Amino acid sequence: MAKKVAGTMKLQVPAGQANPSPPVGPALGQRGINIMEFCKAFNAKTQDMEPGAPCPTIITYYQDKSFSMDIKTPPASYFLKKAAKLKSGANNPSRETVGSVTTAQLREIAEAKMKDLSANDVDQAMKIILGSAKSMGIEVKG
Repeated sequence: MAKKVAGTMKLQVPAGQANPSPPVGPALGQRGINIMEFCKAFNAKTQDMEPGAPCPTIITYYQDKSFSMDIKTPPASYFLKKAAKLKSGANNPSRETVGSVTTAQLREIAEAKMKDLSANDVDQAMKIILGSAKSMGIEVKG
């Protein structure tokens, strides 16, 4: 018999750094999920990723207190800020430019994000990432 789904939740946890302290612990605890079991499983799954990269995670929890998780790639904004060596995007992206990335860097980011984007090929994915870059005040050169 299939497990009965009790609900789903989304968390953004740094790769390899899940621990029972807030915000992870309380969010899981109030839903009856074993916090240490989640932390160990999450850290094991993200050990090959860059430490500290924010990972959007969708957790499906069941009535028997078990859970499953789907870990996505870090957000495009994280990759763009890293490529442009920025702390944050522009305060007013339509009027100011805070940095720039090359087309090659844009392609690299699009390839890394490909499995989480709704694009059929890398060129389509590059357009999605380009939109994110423009909304952050990052310009794309050559």
